[in-house]
Amino acid sequence: MEQIIYVVPFLGILGLIVMAVKSAWVNKQPTGDEKMVELAGYIARGAMAFLKAEWKVLFYFVVIAGIILAWSGTLVENSSPVIAASFVLGAFLSAFAGYIGMNIATKANVRTTEAAKSGLAKALKVSFSGGTVMGLGVAGLAVLGMGSLFIVFYHLYVVSTGGDVNGLDMERALEVLAGFSLGAESIALFARVGGGIYTKAADVGADLVGKVEAGIPEDDVRNPATIADNVGDNVGDVAGMGADLFGSYVATILASMVLGREIVSNDQMGGIAPVLLPLVIAGLGVVFSIIGTLFVKISKETDSVQAALNKGNWISILLTVAASYFVIDFMLPEGDLVMVRDNSPVFTKMGVFGAVLIGLVVGALMSIITEYYTAMGKGPVNSIIKQSSTGHATNIIGGLSIGMQSTVLPILVLAAGIYGSFLSAGLYGVAIAAAGMMATTAMQLAIDAFGPIADNAGGIAEMSGCEKEVRERTDILDAVGNTTAATGKGFAIASAALTALALFAAYVGIAGIDSIDIYKADVLSGLFVGAMIPFIFSSLAIAAVGRAAMDMVNEVRRQFKEIPGIMEYKAKPEYDKCVHISTSASIREMIAPGALALVVPIIVGFAFGPEVLGGVLAGVTVSGVLMGIFQNNAGGAWDNAKKSFEKGVEIDGKMEYKGSEAHKASVTGDTVGDPFKDTSGPSMNILIKLTSIVSLIIAPHIAEGPAHVVSDRQDDAKEIKMEKEPEKLVLLQDVEQLSEQDDGQRTE
Repeated sequence: MEQIIYVVPFLGILGLIVMAVKSAWVNKQPTGDEKMVELAGYIARGAMAFLKAEWKVLFYFVVIAGIILAWSGTLVENSSPVIAASFVLGAFLSAFAGYIGMNIATKANVRTTEAAKSGLAKALKVSFSGGTVMGLGVAGLAVLGMGSLFIVFYHLYVVSTGGDVNGLDMERALEVLAGFSLGAESIALFARVGGGIYTKAADVGADLVGKVEAGIPEDDVRNPATIADNVGDNVGDVAGMGADLFGSYVATILASMVLGREIVSNDQMGGIAPVLLPLVIAGLGVVFSIIGTLFVKISKETDSVQAALNKGNWISILLTVAASYFVIDFMLPEGDLVMVRDNSPVFTKMGVFGAVLIGLVVGALMSIITEYYTAMGKGPVNSIIKQSSTGHATNIIGGLSIGMQSTVLPILVLAAGIYGSFLSAGLYGVAIAAAGMMATTAMQLAIDAFGPIADNAGGIAEMSGCEKEVRERTDILDAVGNTTAATGKGFAIASAALTALALFAAYVGIAGIDSIDIYKADVLSGLFVGAMIPFIFSSLAIAAVGRAAMDMVNEVRRQFKEIPGIMEYKAKPEYDKCVHISTSASIREMIAPGALALVVPIIVGFAFGPEVLGGVLAGVTVSGVLMGIFQNNAGGAWDNAKKSFEKGVEIDGKMEYKGSEAHKASVTGDTVGDPFKDTSGPSMNILIKLTSIVSLIIAPHIAEGPAHVVSDRQDDAKEIKMEKEPEKLVLLQDVEQLSEQDDGQRTE
């Protein structure tokens, strides 16, 4: 039974094998004519230039942070210098996951354009296959990395020492494993912010000067910023997103494992079943995501692309639900389970399954709600379209109000999910609910990643002068991609909320504090400071986009003015200068927001103690979730409101099209929403998890008391053998009373 631990890495390897097969198929598809290949080459080289510049900066960060972690690991007994190696591996795999996505996206884009000449079905197959490569690459690397490291650390710190799976030895193993998550989330934050600044600086410059001032299409070859804009789709929406979801996936699994250590389980795996369960569910999720991708296809031009994506998604979710039931029933013991905390309810293995089910339902509902608020043809987007007819200001007002309104239902769903999963299986239930939600990450990311590929394909079609129907087909895919990108971000922020709560609970346990008392002035102050962090983080990110966009706008205007013949197709714009502006600005501007998430928990924790830091974490989590939902949905709604004008919209009985005053107002709204939905908004889920992970790492150094380990009180519970009938199980509070009596009575 204990050999199940070795199955997890093989499931990750399976995902990587299928990824390689899909990648080979995409590479075999035709690339189109010479002009298309030339344009795709510009995009690929620009994307790689950005990644190399970003990696150069992050290399120094990883080395310095690794040295500090290695030193800190020698200071407390429940850590180890090996945490530095774990951190470096997590950072490397996070960056590699982003590279896998960007590499396939820059190859699939031009092949999707060529496939669109044959029909919508072929274009969907190529673009979604590219997304599948990214999804399986991210999930496969995460499962392989986490599964393999856990095997190593479990044997190094627990098996070889004869340690207790609920005690200090397992805590040390998981604390060192947390370094892997810290590395992954750190790179994810810099990649997401840097990529977001890059893509939105280029996008804003291309939109304001090209579409509004010059009156040319979005991806017109005459626009100097159009190559940088298409590069941005890859470095932000693909490479940044890949690192983002890799970090989220890893953090979710880690949180469940850390809390699983606190469950005394008399299972057939030596007591590690609650710790191992999240890894097994994640591994099976990779398998079912592979199956789900097989159902994403259409046969006719009139078939719904969104329906095909939804079908594959639901199949992977339902298969995960069914498999989770049997896995939980197989791995966890009969009878009651309880964590070693005083406030944790008694639960059963079916309660754990209930929590997984709740997590999957919450994820599905979040996607449905986000789709409603951001999809074309729905009420919220239509309301923004209507308000565009009266000018730029009313368009902005409409988008802001929709974004704020869109927080209500998701928060109610999240609150119900947190409460329901806690009733099902305590704090472990909250964590395992997040793990269940993230189990099909490979499928979610495949759906998400196909959108930027389709967007790039449309740009190449426009710039290379393809037939009108080619651009129309890529626009259909792109419009669906905008919605799936928004739903993917809603899904990510929901999982981040559950994961952050689980990491928060794990932090409380390791820091040795029993509660966070907001009646204390210093803790309440920390709560307010934490709530402020997402606002200043967003300000830094959005201001960075604004500064970079100003440079881009000035450069594009300069080229239109100083290079005669651009508008007549007689001269080629200097694309490389626009690419350089976005690259330099994004690398320079990503430092401050990234440092904020890493430094604040360290300063607060060491200066004011673990309880005040707990208040900061609570504030960051609540404020960050609200900000993330608001910005993602407002930006997505603005974007699809603008795109609606491409086919024409009816406002007060009159048809409005591209180039109209209402369309220009919608472009302004989309420009405002760009940094919302692609820079600061999607970074919120990384911010709230990263602050929690940093706090978890430093918890042993600032702890006020002993961590939750198996003490005499828990030993008493284990002596009463949990395999007995549930009604004969003595609860921990009863054991505490018994332990105060003499040995004879205790034994009886």
